Amino acid sequence: MHPTLNTIDIVVSDLDASIAFYARLGMEFKLDEHSPEHAGCDLPNGLHVMLDTEGFRTPFLPGWSAPTGGPRTLLCFEFDTPAGVEATYAELVAAGYRGIAEPFDAFWGMRYATVADPDGNGVDLYATLPAS
Repeated sequence: MHPTLNTIDIVVSDLDASIAFYARLGMEFKLDEHSPEHAGCDLPNGLHVMLDTEGFRTPFLPGWSAPTGGPRTLLCFEFDTPAGVEATYAELVAAGYRGIAEPFDAFWGMRYATVADPDGNGVDLYATLPAS
């Protein structure tokens, strides 16, 4: 048996704030008609991303509490150009989101930056650097 990873579920404190953050990265979440504490977004590559409030998920996760410290999971968004990384990082930080790592040229050949979503989850922004 080979399972298929097709959905990522992010537990959030404030659904509206998270929807607004991810909209800045081109993700269009739709609220679930059966629960105002759940939203989903279908991506062109077939991946489905869900946002669930803490109140929605905790009954299904006995003993769960919000993690502390740095992000342990990061969502990674690829851009066409390094300039796209720069512009999006600047836009998010200017909008009040916390920058974790300012844009830098990574040794593996990418322009890279990291911001935090409203719950402190890491969000990487990256683009392949032009060949020199």
